[in-house]
Amino acid sequence: MASEILTGAYRELLDDLKNRIRNAQVRAAISVNRELVLLYWQIGQAILERQAQEGWGSKVIERLADDLRHEFPDMKGLSRANLFYMRAFAEAYPQEQIVQQLAGQIPWWHNVVIMTRLKEPELREWYIRSCIENGWSRAVLTAQIETRLHERTGTAITNFQRTLPAPQSELAQQLLKDPYNFEFLTTYDEVLERDLQKGLLEHLKDFMLELGVGFAYVGSNYHLEIGGEDFYLDLLFYHLKLRSFVVIELKITEFKPEHAGKLNFYLSAADDLLRQPQDNSTIGILLCRGKNRVVVEYALRDVHKPIGVAEYRLAKALPESLKGSLPTVEQLEAELIALDESGEKNEKEGGI
Repeated sequence: MASEILTGAYRELLDDLKNRIRNAQVRAAISVNRELVLLYWQIGQAILERQAQEGWGSKVIERLADDLRHEFPDMKGLSRANLFYMRAFAEAYPQEQIVQQLAGQIPWWHNVVIMTRLKEPELREWYIRSCIENGWSRAVLTAQIETRLHERTGTAITNFQRTLPAPQSELAQQLLKDPYNFEFLTTYDEVLERDLQKGLLEHLKDFMLELGVGFAYVGSNYHLEIGGEDFYLDLLFYHLKLRSFVVIELKITEFKPEHAGKLNFYLSAADDLLRQPQDNSTIGILLCRGKNRVVVEYALRDVHKPIGVAEYRLAKALPESLKGSLPTVEQLEAELIALDESGEKNEKEGGI
């Protein structure tokens, strides 16, 4: 019996059952989340309707929070603050359909972040869809909103439309950002390209998040021997959706036309030495500290390999002379608590 258990057929069965169970767990979690978000929307909608009918003020929400928590002591999420979020949620999404189809697919507090930080319905929907596609944590979602990801996506200067087939060129264009946000790197003085590369590798997780979903890291200073000479690619990735190698070259200066020529050379070599029959053309991304749009467009006009050019941003370290004049985290928290308590006191003095 032991030998039968170790056969390939049994392992296939075990792997299949594991996948089925994991998929069922994911579907169950999504279903539970959707029902919770829908419940919160329904609570918010009911509060909105009754306030409109009865002319009640915000005081009624505090009373509801107390009564509901008394009735459901083990249920989290029935605080006064969260009931206000539910009301705002129902106000932001008047139609239940969008809750069922979109908002219900991401966690409640992700919805709260999107709802409170963004006012335009189109932007809210864009970030909900991005959350669903990329599986962002709440912290990553907040960072993407703060860095205005929607304005940076698909804006890099490329020749993709001319050098890649239509479906692949559109996807590749949307994968690129301009500028890239490398504020997880802190630098005050000028850095060397190798220092920038080293910093990105030290913060590889943050770098991968900024690159976006689908990128798989292959290596840095990736060695290629061409005509008996040694050449090194700054960073090499493979993109799973594009099924393409992606070469990233880093420049600490503004874009120069010769940068495109060198990257074009690397892409030709990568296509010959790395690309497999099932792979598509290797794509190049040139990241620089600045660029002149007209110069970039001329430089890429007659290049036949797919190349995109984008800028990157680095955080600036604070000079030591300024650090002592800034409030500490503890001081900021104390000030926020004092403001919150003052607001609650003023609200309690008002009526329903």
